[in-house]
Amino acid sequence: MFVQEEKIFAGKVLRLHICAADGAEWLEEATEDTSVEKLKERCLKHCAHGSLEDPKSVTHHKLIHAASERVLNDTRTILEENVQDKDVLLLIKKRAPEPLPKMADVSVEEKKKQEQKAPDRDAILRATANLPACSMDRAAVQTTMRDFQTELRKILVSLIEVAQKLLALNPDAVELFKKANAMLDEDEDERVDEAALRQLTEMGFPESRAAKALRLNHMSVPQAMEWLIEHAEDPAIDAPLPGQSSPAAASAAAATPEAAAGTSEGDEEVRDELTDIFKKIRRKREFRADARAVVSLMEMGFDEKEVVDALRVSNNQQNAACEWLLGDRKPSPEELDQGIDPNSPLFQAILDNPVVQLGLTNPKTLLAFEDMLENPLNSTQWMNDPETGPVMLQISRIFQTLNRTS
Repeated sequence: MFVQEEKIFAGKVLRLHICAADGAEWLEEATEDTSVEKLKERCLKHCAHGSLEDPKSVTHHKLIHAASERVLNDTRTILEENVQDKDVLLLIKKRAPEPLPKMADVSVEEKKKQEQKAPDRDAILRATANLPACSMDRAAVQTTMRDFQTELRKILVSLIEVAQKLLALNPDAVELFKKANAMLDEDEDERVDEAALRQLTEMGFPESRAAKALRLNHMSVPQAMEWLIEHAEDPAIDAPLPGQSSPAAASAAAATPEAAAGTSEGDEEVRDELTDIFKKIRRKREFRADARAVVSLMEMGFDEKEVVDALRVSNNQQNAACEWLLGDRKPSPEELDQGIDPNSPLFQAILDNPVVQLGLTNPKTLLAFEDMLENPLNSTQWMNDPETGPVMLQISRIFQTLNRTS
C-alpha cells in the first residue's frame, strides 16, 4: 500500500472555529504545520464558495486569535502562533489605507504651511523697507524703567525733611519722638518676616537664632540659612544684636514741656534737638552691604569702599553693582542723599495730596521713609502696612500720572 510522505509526517490536526465579518461561522481543519497564510486562503475560499479570483484578497484580510486578540502572522505556522484545538479565529478585512493626496492638494497644504510660517529676516526687511528709520536707544529705555526707583529715593529724601519739620513744629514734638523711637525699637527687635522665620524653624533652627540670621541678611532665607550653618559652632551665635538705644532719646524724654512752649529760641533748640535725633535714627538704618557680594566683587580687584558704594547704589544687587563699577558710576553715592527739586511739579503735586499731608504728621511714616531709603528691599512691607501703604500708593500714582503726561 502506497502512503504519501507528507501524510506520514503531517502534524496534529486541529479543529478551528472560524468567524467571518458577515456573521458566517464554520469549522476548519488544519495541521499544526499549516501556515497562517494557507489557512487564510482556505477560509476565503470557503466564504467565496470557489477559487479566489483576486490574489490581493489574501493580503487584504487578516486572521485574529479571539482569545488573545492577536493578529496572526502570515509567515508563521499555526503551531508557532500557539493556536490550540477548538480555538476561535476571526477573519477580518483589513482597513484600506488612505489614498495618497493629489498634487493639487499637496500644493495647497504646503501653501497653507508657508502662510502660517513666521517671516524670516529678509521678509521683515522687505516689509519694513519703506518705513522711516527710528533708532531705539536701549540704554534710554532701561533708564526710563529705573526712573521711578531713582526718583523715589529723591522724593523720600525731601519728604523726610518735610516730615521732620512738621513733627518739630508740633507742640507735642517730644512725645511724638518718644512714640517714634518706640516704634523704631519695636521695628528693629520684633519685625521679622514670619514666613521666612517659619521656613528656618521648620528646618530645625532655633527661633531666636533664625530671627537674628534673618535680620543680619535682609530677610533672605538662603543667606540666613548659610549664616546659621557657618556660625553653628560660634559661641556668640546666641548673643543678641547690639542695642539700638540712643542717649539722645533719653535726653529728649527728660525734656520738659516748657521747652516746647517757650520762646522762639526755645523752639529752634527743640527743632535742632529733634533734627539731631532724626539723624541718629537714620544712622540706625545704615546700609549693610551683602557680605558675599562684597567678597565676590573685591576678588575682581575692586577696592572695598568702591564695592560698598556700588552695592548701596544698586540696592545690594551684585550684577548691577558690577555694571556700576565697570561703567560711568552714575548715580554717585553722593547723589543718593540729594532730594528732589522742591519747586518741581512732581514734588508740589505730592505735597498737595491730602493723604500724603496726613501721613507726614505720623511718626511711623517718617520711619518708613528712613527704612526704605537705606533698605529698599523693605519697601514691600511698608506698602502693605495699613498706615504707610496709602501714602506710598499716592506717591506712586502721582509719579505715574505725571510721567505719562510729560
